[in-house]
Amino acid sequence: MELQNLSNEIKIAKKAARQSGDLLINNKSEYNLRLNINSKDTKLKADIESENLIKTIITNNSSFPILAEESGKSNDDLGDTFWVIDPLDGSANYNRNIPVCCISIGLVKDMKPILGVIYDFNNDDMYVGDTYSKKSVMNNQIIKTSSITKKEDGILITGLPHDTDYSEQALNNMIDDMQKWQKIRMMGSAAMAACYVASGKVEQYQEKGIYLWDVIAGAAIVESSGGAAKIFNQKENFQVDVVFSNSNI
Repeated sequence: MELQNLSNEIKIAKKAARQSGDLLINNKSEYNLRLNINSKDTKLKADIESENLIKTIITNNSSFPILAEESGKSNDDLGDTFWVIDPLDGSANYNRNIPVCCISIGLVKDMKPILGVIYDFNNDDMYVGDTYSKKSVMNNQIIKTSSITKKEDGILITGLPHDTDYSEQALNNMIDDMQKWQKIRMMGSAAMAACYVASGKVEQYQEKGIYLWDVIAGAAIVESSGGAAKIFNQKENFQVDVVFSNSNI
């Protein structure tokens, strides 16, 4: 199926994201139930319920297959165009009432992100970007990356996944880079970090060993707002390394 524009896909993704966000807010007392007590990777009932709703809405309105965080691939062969869903990015934050979490829905074509919809349901902020129109918006208002060019003037967001390499050499390399920046932040939500890059709140987000569903939507939004989104070192389990920036640094 050839995509001439993404207006229909944007409508589908926004509908799924908003309804899922409302579900997570209105049912938090029931859904804030941890399913993997002995794991550092937080999985909640909220993740499952949100994903089920998003998949139902997308499947009823789109023929493209789905790659989702909790259930994996809907088809053995995803083809050249498919949806990528993170039903609750920032599950640990949601679990502990830290209001930095969101719904992330992306569309990939030929392994490149072409559409991203991220719903920050705590603040009722909807971020949308697509590489066809080369435009990103938050609540229908155009957003752009910052114009800062020097790390010493910029803010970096990063993260430390549960399987981070804590060897002396790896830590030294990390510290060397962090010291070049004015400020460092850790948020616990890759998708929200991408939105902050896209809207000029920070200059760069970088992380190793994050998952494709955490970053695909954000990559499309960053690129469509004038930034650069590099996704590399992809593994069979969909782990990747990423650097999202305002393209000036």
